[in-house]
Amino acid sequence: MSEIIGDGKVVSLAYTLMVDGEAFEEVTEADPVEYLHGKENIVPGLEKALAGHQVGDQLQVTVTPDEGYGDYDDTEVIVYDLDDLPDADQLAEGMVIVVEADDGFLSEAVVMEMDDETVTLDFNPPLAGKTLTFDVRVIAVRDADEEELEQGIPHSLELDDEYFDDEFDDDEFEDDEEYDDEDEA
Repeated sequence: MSEIIGDGKVVSLAYTLMVDGEAFEEVTEADPVEYLHGKENIVPGLEKALAGHQVGDQLQVTVTPDEGYGDYDDTEVIVYDLDDLPDADQLAEGMVIVVEADDGFLSEAVVMEMDDETVTLDFNPPLAGKTLTFDVRVIAVRDADEEELEQGIPHSLELDDEYFDDEFDDDEFEDDEEYDDEDEA
């Protein structure tokens, strides 16, 4: 008997995403995407539509902005002085950049416009305000293991160990005050 999609299941999908009548993204059966159902790894509208389905099912799902990436929010378009952005001379229209807020929070933004003094950044998700149409095929469904349930993501979405070491010990590095004192010398 095939596994049924529900909370706590790791689901593998192949799909074509259509936006404004054009193919936006394609994920093939040879390289499917995985998500952990019930943990908001994918847009809510698609996750809701997949509940109760099983391996081999094919469906077309239309997701409105409120169940996708949200409505487009004009207040998320912000004009900055070029002097306020590091490496402003490297920016170009259409570029996606990461901006750090005063509290350390990182956000992606698209460079919309630039002139000699300012840059306009759009912090909306690229698909905000768009109706999404997914042609989906369920490739596999399995129970998540304890680690996946604890982390809220399937193993396939974990960060590469090459870049992140679970054994990291910040005691190996000098205290910030000691470092600052050495810099002043």
